[in-house]
Amino acid sequence: MPDLFFSNEKEGHFHNIIMPNVYIRIFPNGTVLYSIRISLTLSCPMNLKLYPLDKQTCSLRMASYGWTTDDLVFLWKEGDPVQVVKNLHLPRFTLEKFRTDYCNSKTNTGEYSCLKVDLLFKREFSYYLIQIYIPCCMLVIVSWVSFWLDQGAVPARVSLGVTTLLTMATQSSGINASLPPVSYTKAIDVWTGVCLTFVFGALLEFALVNYASRSDMHRENMKKTRREMEAASMDAASDLLDTDSNATFAMKPLVRGGVDTKMRQCEIHISQPRKNCCRLWMSKFPTRSKRIDVISRITFPLVFAIFNLAYWSTYLFRDEEEEK
Repeated sequence: MPDLFFSNEKEGHFHNIIMPNVYIRIFPNGTVLYSIRISLTLSCPMNLKLYPLDKQTCSLRMASYGWTTDDLVFLWKEGDPVQVVKNLHLPRFTLEKFRTDYCNSKTNTGEYSCLKVDLLFKREFSYYLIQIYIPCCMLVIVSWVSFWLDQGAVPARVSLGVTTLLTMATQSSGINASLPPVSYTKAIDVWTGVCLTFVFGALLEFALVNYASRSDMHRENMKKTRREMEAASMDAASDLLDTDSNATFAMKPLVRGGVDTKMRQCEIHISQPRKNCCRLWMSKFPTRSKRIDVISRITFPLVFAIFNLAYWSTYLFRDEEEEK
């Protein structure tokens, strides 16, 4: 009997119901067929850098434990050595293909024969698209609703930003809870990290808007105070001119004439600066706080769209290159 063992086995058991599932057939030409039914749990180291857009290769290794190649050699049968059931279905993977190969090993005690089957699994992406990617996109878009709310609606904008931020953080922690801790960054980490950054940026945007609103209010109060002071000084000056002598009254036309002549010369030689379309459009929003909201309505979706384009093109193309 060959001393066959599975080198990457973690757990295994025989089937003994209702009799041991094993048989031996001896043919007239001396060939012996030995068949046994066993169930195995095998180790499969995975590279999760492209998770969940990844493909994994898991191996089934069968080797001789005590007999060297001088006594025992394993060979694959020519023509369909491995049979896989046609209706095989896995919940999160699809078996794309498999290939047979040899994995002989050399040690201090000699060389040992080994066979292996490489199984190529492709992860089903539809589950992650529905459970992770679409909800994250929806949370990011919901955080942008804050840009369309009135800048004075402080409770609404703060509660919206904090709620979306906490929900996004919970989503990220739930994703990593089902995965083994690894030292490198996964594709899903890039997605959740950028989405969390966008949600956090929307919350910081409202803080900036609130500061700009208070600054605009302070500036308006300063302008109003300055106009009142200028109006009071003009009234005082007009009262002083009314009580002045006739000589002062005679000087007024001369001064006005001189100023009017200079103004006409300036109007002739100085042309009005042209306003581009962006400045003309931004002039419709006189306050800085409103301008920040308007710019954010355009900037955030545009940057998120560029990120989506870069993300999907990078990881999908990398997956195809690794497959080749």
